[in-house]
Amino acid sequence: MRTSLAALGALCASLALVPAAAADRDTDSSESLQRHVRVAGMLEHMRAFQRIADAHGGRRASGTPGYDASADYVARRLRAAGLRVTRQPFDFRFFEELSPPAMTRTAPMTREYEAGTDFATMDFSGSAPDGVSAPVQAVDVVLPPATEANGNTSGCEAEDFAGFAAGNIALLQRGTCGFGVKARNAQAAGAAGAIIFNEGTPGADDRIGLIEGTLGAEEFADIPVVGTSFAVGEELAGLMGAVVTLRTETLQEVRRTENVFGDTKDGDPSRTIVIGAHLDSVAEGPGINDNGSGSAQDLEIAEELRHAGKIRNRLRFAFWGAEEANLIGSTFYVENLSEAELATIKANLNFDMVASPNFARFVYDGDGSAGLSDPGPDGSGLIERIFLDHFAGEGLATEPTAFDGRSDYGPFIAAGIPAGGLFTGAEDIKTPEQAAVFGGTAGRPFDPCYHQDCDTIANVNTTALGQMADAAAHAVARLARARAEIVDATEVARDPSPTAETADRHGPHEAR
Repeated sequence: MRTSLAALGALCASLALVPAAAADRDTDSSESLQRHVRVAGMLEHMRAFQRIADAHGGRRASGTPGYDASADYVARRLRAAGLRVTRQPFDFRFFEELSPPAMTRTAPMTREYEAGTDFATMDFSGSAPDGVSAPVQAVDVVLPPATEANGNTSGCEAEDFAGFAAGNIALLQRGTCGFGVKARNAQAAGAAGAIIFNEGTPGADDRIGLIEGTLGAEEFADIPVVGTSFAVGEELAGLMGAVVTLRTETLQEVRRTENVFGDTKDGDPSRTIVIGAHLDSVAEGPGINDNGSGSAQDLEIAEELRHAGKIRNRLRFAFWGAEEANLIGSTFYVENLSEAELATIKANLNFDMVASPNFARFVYDGDGSAGLSDPGPDGSGLIERIFLDHFAGEGLATEPTAFDGRSDYGPFIAAGIPAGGLFTGAEDIKTPEQAAVFGGTAGRPFDPCYHQDCDTIANVNTTALGQMADAAAHAVARLARARAEIVDATEVARDPSPTAETADRHGPHEAR
């Protein structure tokens, strides 16, 4: 692992994290921690997660024995490293698709739609294992589509269903409100099922293809609900007398899971830095990159902290449960802090997928300067700069990624806590320009096994893992020794709180 850190003394002074006289000591602590945080140590943890998944049906999802065993492993290693371990149980609504869904048009002509290409079951869809067959009735569908995304109100109000024939399948178009709102309104109107198709906004790629969405645990449905591409929705809307059969087999029930914390025994508890990664996988696979990689990295850093020098601020290593179910573990943690406890948390670092096989080096755009999202709370730009200057000192290019609350830092920025982190890419396609900068293969996803059963130990890029872990160890060492408040050098306009009502993404799936 590379450890050259050019011009770090100047960085320390410019960011005002520590006095200039302490810069050399902070440089030493950062370099020492980086040297001792090793790829071999992280792979040891990831192989342990793989063995756990193999022993428990190939998955480590919250609410399953595979997650419980993962939490036990992390707690045992944290305790052996000398950290103070606590476990925070909570209940959540568990969702699982029990068998492959089916969607068939039986009139006016027969067409079998392909699961995963033409349609997908929405998370928290109701179950119809024997299938429902009914005429398709469009509800406030707009064709041609609006020229701007989120311009359609199809199914957002109960009044949209005036004249809807109970027993029909509602055809709904993506737009201004959440998928769960549309589904619940359709159910209340007597729909036997719902098909939500993409909006079709010209020039917006994410508004054309297949929707892999979630209704949300609070807006779950009893009827089958699927998402489709714009092309499928447009086809159904244009056919007279279209009849469709939907079949879904799903499970929804309340289960218990937990967050696992490891606190340093040293450091000022009134100045706590939370270093987080979600520990759970999706139900479809073992989740070794997503997010065994971030969990393994944080666990390795926690085990090697003795090489980081004096810790002035308490560090809390957080391993979140139920992230894949809509950031439930991190949200539960933040929402159950008292005002006094919340005031002690000075920053959050988040590491979600740091070993993608076709990787890029993404840094959360904390100050909003890339125009991808609103700036985070004051201090998020400073955290971003710590990462950027580290990579610059290593001669490694980076790219900003949206700071939109999609991962477990979301509840922290919503509460006004500065945050930042790293990411190596998920289902999005690497462009030729990105391949020229980072290597890898253009035209392929950053992680071709994202949310699939092939997200195994073989899906890990150790080059990415080592580079990201160096940057993470550097940021942890810097923040562990910070004396001053973690604030940005200049004031910027900000809207720090993407909320459950406005965010397009909740955890892994789109919400509207």
